[in-house]
Amino acid sequence: MTHSIVLLLIGISVSLASPAVELPDLPYGYSALSPVISKKTLMTHHLKHHAKYVATANQILNDEKLSLKELTSEQIIKNVKLAITHPSLFNNIAQSWNHAFYWKCMSVKGGGTPTKESALMNMIERDFGSFDNLRQLMETAALTAFGSGWAWLGYDGKRKKLIVTKTTGAGNPMTEGITPILTIDVWEHAYYLDYQEKRNAYVKGFFDKLVNWSFAEESLELAIGKK
Repeated sequence: MTHSIVLLLIGISVSLASPAVELPDLPYGYSALSPVISKKTLMTHHLKHHAKYVATANQILNDEKLSLKELTSEQIIKNVKLAITHPSLFNNIAQSWNHAFYWKCMSVKGGGTPTKESALMNMIERDFGSFDNLRQLMETAALTAFGSGWAWLGYDGKRKKLIVTKTTGAGNPMTEGITPILTIDVWEHAYYLDYQEKRNAYVKGFFDKLVNWSFAEESLELAIGKK
């Protein structure tokens, strides 16, 4: 997936000359995902948490005197060494990217299943046996992610198959060569105001009413080169 396509798809603006990260507008209003995600939670998540990651990433980049300024967000995330040598930069760039992607993974009329006979549904049935199996795997990944993290549906380009994985902290499957297709944020700030310790209720609501399978279909088509 090319850098420019990813930016258009998920709403992150990164200059090739200087990867200045911008806070994207949400593709829906702050009340639009209620009652699964309340207006208060969504505003806090977007305007405080996501905005802080963006601001911190830009501050680090502004202070950076090395060649890192010339790297794109994707290049930073894919560089395993940077996670060790520049952990603050990696974490804030990755969290900015992860959140911009996550917003697109939800919609006002979400839930349900992917379009019948779509490339995504065909691959789900091939790689997981059924949609129900995929959902169970995604929910299990989301519920068993220890502490803060993310659950992902990704595309393994080398093996040409879908996989379910989870990452901790600011982790992103691109670090392992996997293209993100769908994600759910299971950091506590994504759900705690609404559900407290009941992460399972948030995860169920996400898949029942919010998950944007149309976006996941587009993500897969981009990943396999159909668009």
